[in-house]
Amino acid sequence: MRLAPAVFLGGVVGTALRFGTDLVLPHSADQFPGGTLVVNTLGAFVLGWLVAGLWTRPAVPQWIKAALGPGLLGSFTTFSAVMVSLVTLVSAGSWALAAAYLAVTLTLGFAAAALGLWLGARAAGRAATDAGGTP
Repeated sequence: MRLAPAVFLGGVVGTALRFGTDLVLPHSADQFPGGTLVVNTLGAFVLGWLVAGLWTRPAVPQWIKAALGPGLLGSFTTFSAVMVSLVTLVSAGSWALAAAYLAVTLTLGFAAAALGLWLGARAAGRAATDAGGTP
């Protein structure tokens, strides 16, 4: 139960960052949801970096991991926002834009996570192949 305040505080920060991004990168129902794409790509990268780098260090307290992972990044990035954007684009008749958005979201998300894992492993002083826990 001691981790709950850390997740809560991380969530407050992540939500504020997400709201700020939506203010800086607004879009209408028939426009490409660039803010959501930026947020989720950045979140995938940071989570990959944390998992391969910071999370592997025994000295890092659990409350830090909880605050940054499920707290900050869990509230900053949202799968539901991707789905709402897709449904909104389709409802507006922008099928091609919706398909492009989904393709770009998946491609950039996986690429950003892979890059984050690789850089996190390098920062932790391990080979990239060791980032997944395999010897």
